[in-house]
Amino acid sequence: MSTAQEARNKETYHHFHEAINSGDLEIISKAIDEFIHPDGRFHTAELAGVTAVQAQKRIWDVLLRAFPDIHVSVEDLLADGDKIVARQRVTGTNSGEYRGMPPTGRSVMYNEIFIARFADGQITDIWGVVDIYAQLQQLGLIKA
Repeated sequence: MSTAQEARNKETYHHFHEAINSGDLEIISKAIDEFIHPDGRFHTAELAGVTAVQAQKRIWDVLLRAFPDIHVSVEDLLADGDKIVARQRVTGTNSGEYRGMPPTGRSVMYNEIFIARFADGQITDIWGVVDIYAQLQQLGLIKA
């Protein structure tokens, strides 16, 4: 049975993803400021040493320039206490520079899984696994 806290965390996560799917960097940036705690941590080697807010703003700036039509669908969202686990599918068309490479015009579809911890209605920690291999393979940037 879901607790009130778990239901609130899932609702917050859904609101955050509504903003992400707006395709508008200003809306996304405001949502990041609203839903992620200023001292929140993004646990990844690629963006070590920056807050979750800084990391998310960098990521969405890069992704929106590379994939202006990017869409993230939440396929599964599970809540347990102060954490949620989201299995997501990402789609988009590469029409801008990405990872130092010119646009390919190719479409991508890849999966990701994120865990987020919440405190007082905000995300305080984010862990994630993104299938970058599938993304880069579909873009033709690495061989199959």
